Amino acid sequence: MTTSPLSAAPGAADHVDVVQAQWRRVRPDLDVAPLGVIGRLHRVAAALTERLVETYAQFGLSEAEFDLLATLRRSGARGELPAGELAAHTMVTTGGLTKRVDRLAARGLVARTGADDDGRRRLVRLTPAGRALIDDAMAAHVANERRLLDELGDADATALEPVLRRWLGALEGQTAEPRPA
Repeated sequence: MTTSPLSAAPGAADHVDVVQAQWRRVRPDLDVAPLGVIGRLHRVAAALTERLVETYAQFGLSEAEFDLLATLRRSGARGELPAGELAAHTMVTTGGLTKRVDRLAARGLVARTGADDDGRRRLVRLTPAGRALIDDAMAAHVANERRLLDELGDADATALEPVLRRWLGALEGQTAEPRPA
């Protein structure tokens, strides 16, 4: 089991503690306890995004470009998807997707092709260069995420995952119980 470097200063005040204290002083009638969770999650998400984007940049990719290439790579052996599906899996508009695909195509990382069964349907496919780049970038991404989780420690990371899964499911409107890992 990994010991957590975060446990070095138990009870130390952070930015969110300061904000809560300020609100309690000026608005004692408000229950600002939710700021403790939401405020910290917001700050954690921003800090994690900064650290993830640094890794993508090492491969000349933006967060959006990494997401698009990774979505294609995990889509199957051919590394291709129809543009509409790709937009849905990356949660962008088709207009935003077109700009991303154009940039990646200009770099030789993806290509637009016709579907074998319907020449009118357009597919976005990883090129060999795109596949090699996303494979390298994904390996670095996973190693980076491991380093970030190691800061938390095994026990805390293990305890946090199911809580976040349930909460995310509730926020995204999912009612089914998650499948066991």
